[in-house]
Amino acid sequence: MSLSRWTRDLSEALGLDTDVDIVAVLDLARDAAHQVERPAAPLTTFLVGYAAAARGGSAADLAECMRIATELTETYVEN
Repeated sequence: MSLSRWTRDLSEALGLDTDVDIVAVLDLARDAAHQVERPAAPLTTFLVGYAAAARGGSAADLAECMRIATELTETYVEN
């Protein structure tokens, strides 16, 4: 099964009517895994999705949350 088909089928099963930029999500997960630590990848993508939904769930909400998370991974330094 292809990743795009899985994404479409899962979105449908979850009742979501949205296009997913798979490349952007995977890039964010990769950045979080490399800049923070590996387990940060799924946690980051979950939190971005949750935050976007809490803001209203629009494509713009998701884009803004992705932007915030991406910027944070680029400058993240563990204390």
